[in-house]
Amino acid sequence: MDFELSEEQRAFAQSARDFALAELAPHAAHWDAESIFPKETIAKSGELGFCGLYAPECVGGLALPRLDATLVFEEMAAVDPSTTAFVTIHNMATWMLGNWGSEAVRAQWGEALTSGVKLASYCLTEPGAGSDAASLKTRALRDGDDYLITGSKAFISGAGSTDVLIVMARTGEPGSGAAGISAFVVPADCPGIAYGKKEEKMGWNSQPTRTISFDQVRVPAQNLLGQEGDGFKIAMKGLDGGRINIATCSIGAAQGALNAAQRYMHDRRQFGRPLADFQALQFKLADMATELVAARQMVRLAASKLDAGHADASVYCAMAKRFATDIGFEVCNQALQIHGGYGYIREYPLERLLRDARVHQILEGTNEIMRVIVARRMLQENATETIR
Repeated sequence: MDFELSEEQRAFAQSARDFALAELAPHAAHWDAESIFPKETIAKSGELGFCGLYAPECVGGLALPRLDATLVFEEMAAVDPSTTAFVTIHNMATWMLGNWGSEAVRAQWGEALTSGVKLASYCLTEPGAGSDAASLKTRALRDGDDYLITGSKAFISGAGSTDVLIVMARTGEPGSGAAGISAFVVPADCPGIAYGKKEEKMGWNSQPTRTISFDQVRVPAQNLLGQEGDGFKIAMKGLDGGRINIATCSIGAAQGALNAAQRYMHDRRQFGRPLADFQALQFKLADMATELVAARQMVRLAASKLDAGHADASVYCAMAKRFATDIGFEVCNQALQIHGGYGYIREYPLERLLRDARVHQILEGTNEIMRVIVARRMLQENATETIR
């Protein structure tokens, strides 16, 4: 068991840190304040391979292990969790297309997505199907050599500003549950697609969020990912990685907040002494660092389990997502508290990191659903010996 990163992994992390400091840090607060989606900057990250980190090489991806991808996402999220989170969603959609897309679909979209020239949105959630994703109602009916898609999706990151949609729709009969769901690659400008207003959100303001309506949207049958009925399995495989990605964004946000808090404790003076001299704040900083290291190691363990194809990888991913997003938010909150009133104003990054990190406890499966996943496994025979 080796907890040390290889030289190659350290190099990936350093390149991501350099990119974040040069391209994200100077603009993140402005993007947040003005709700600007920085497509050009995301495309620059694609030049470094960050838009296809674990996508297969056949579409121009780097085919990295999930563990290596976390190193890149963490460094970027330490500066800008919102933009980084969109990059992780784009990576997931690109990975799906690269692994299950037809030759024609991969040729049309693969390298455009892994390069960051084109961007993708992932469309699973519906107004009436959030945690219970298997109950989705968007329909895809076969019509000759095409499918006709009708329905609506909610809370879609990048919607209205991306180029292609990965859409989960029901090809089976109503009530067919998870087995009746299929996945499709849908050009974002197809006739019959309509986008709702841009949601005004607490955080994640550098990426637009909209509803999407589909009214008899015609897509070729070759745009099906895998086979009919594979959609839910593809979605769940994607969510395991997505949970690691979002957990990593929380780790990054918390690291950025911890860095700021440590600097502030040396710079800020009260009662004639720097804050770093006060033991109560020293203990607070120690607890933040300890919990953050524990959360980071859990995320990396889950990523390693997923890379190894471990039978309980989904359980470890759920554990990591629940733990890291809770800890990440709490570390951001404590860092803001250390800053006092300054933490609450936009001149400092704490309030932005806090707002961006809060939604991580909700998306990619709420933390309550993560507990359901873990609890179901832990109630099985020998679970306490297997999950350790």
